[in-house]
Amino acid sequence: MIVGKRERSRRAILRQSAAGFGLLGLQSLLAGAEGRAPHFAPKAKRIIFLFMHGGPSSIDTFDPKPRLVELHGKPVPFKRGLTFGEGAVRGLMKPLWEYKQHGQSGIPVSALFPHVAECVDDLCVLRSMVGDGVDHGAALLQLHTGVFQFKRPSMGSWILYGLGTENKNLPGFITIKPTLGHGGANNFAASFLPGEFQGTAIGNSGMKVEEIAKEPVPYLASKGLTAEHQRYELEMIQKMNRRHASSNDHDPELEARIGALELAFRMQVEAPEAFEVEKESDATKKLYGLDDETTRDFGWQCLLARRLSERGVRVVQASHSYKWDQHTELFKLHTKNAAEVDKPIAGLLKDLKARGLLKETLVIWGGEFGRTPWAQGADGRDHNPYGYTMWMAGAGVKPGFIYGSTDEFGYHAAENRMHIHDLHATLLRLMGIDHLRLTHRSAGRDFRLTDVAGTVHEGIFA
Repeated sequence: MIVGKRERSRRAILRQSAAGFGLLGLQSLLAGAEGRAPHFAPKAKRIIFLFMHGGPSSIDTFDPKPRLVELHGKPVPFKRGLTFGEGAVRGLMKPLWEYKQHGQSGIPVSALFPHVAECVDDLCVLRSMVGDGVDHGAALLQLHTGVFQFKRPSMGSWILYGLGTENKNLPGFITIKPTLGHGGANNFAASFLPGEFQGTAIGNSGMKVEEIAKEPVPYLASKGLTAEHQRYELEMIQKMNRRHASSNDHDPELEARIGALELAFRMQVEAPEAFEVEKESDATKKLYGLDDETTRDFGWQCLLARRLSERGVRVVQASHSYKWDQHTELFKLHTKNAAEVDKPIAGLLKDLKARGLLKETLVIWGGEFGRTPWAQGADGRDHNPYGYTMWMAGAGVKPGFIYGSTDEFGYHAAENRMHIHDLHATLLRLMGIDHLRLTHRSAGRDFRLTDVAGTVHEGIFA
């Protein structure tokens, strides 16, 4: 069963049974069998989350609104919810890009995403997303952890806690170039879950790909040391850690550190090869846009996400940070942003499909919220968590399908409203987990990713 509190860690049990570090090989085998069977037959084995930090405008990407074309420039005719920039509200603003229907499904996509439009028959477009955070910090935390008031385990940590890893030589949850702001590491932290389930960051949003590619996981290599010397160094550090651990009944931080070093030791074998994006064929690198300065950064992230996913990493997040927050100059900057990610995203979808991986990998695209149907400044839009679009593709979801809708202005979710809690419950179900049973006891109460809410939206299931 995937529930409950681990009263005593595996390492504590090994110590107290006089087995000690010598049985850590057995411990690593137990890790894969320790109650990690899914509750249901999973529709998806892995998730790749393409996070557009800042909040792309649904009205200008995947949710056309003819009514806004008719009323462009007119005063807002409805009651507004809490907004981030109340003093800057102007008239209604039409979509700034032309929409066309694409594929056999005929799903409309704006001219911002011509390459993704080629993959539209693989998309399950969720037009009725709803969150509670009006500011970026709250919205990011809720999207990633389920709540925005407190520190809680991230979605990736919950999935890894529930299912375990498919590859003991790589982290089960990796986030590529995560943002340092708006919650920072809290968006991929394990919180009160055991530290081994936290996300492993590959660089950060302030780093260039060239910097990260040289040394994607810094602690895997010590400059000037041979592999043999490094193994010796890690073992000496572990000896000190174990000596300290033997005198402490339970130190979660120390045990997380021991676990991290154990993983680092194992990663020496497999991780370097996993990160060798440059060894991909020229055709593959071109597919992702690595041959173009505009698309190279996010293309590298998407290609690395594919390499990690195919090697059994449960959850991979690639972040386009922090670029989509257009309160002004939306036409200019959304054009620039989309040009950076459109081809890499389509490349990822096409590559996964060609390799037969899309049928077991769930790809998710979206930001922390959408943007308003009214203007700020000349052509900006404010934050809108009340009705916006995300999309999924791949394992377990209906392809070429639109789910839910917003009102005629694109402001409120109107049909099949999907709250963040519902999104999390649905994602867990696709991974074979009952969100009501995935719990952990901390500070005297049971917690779960979906808090005390969450409804599975089976209408999107294939």
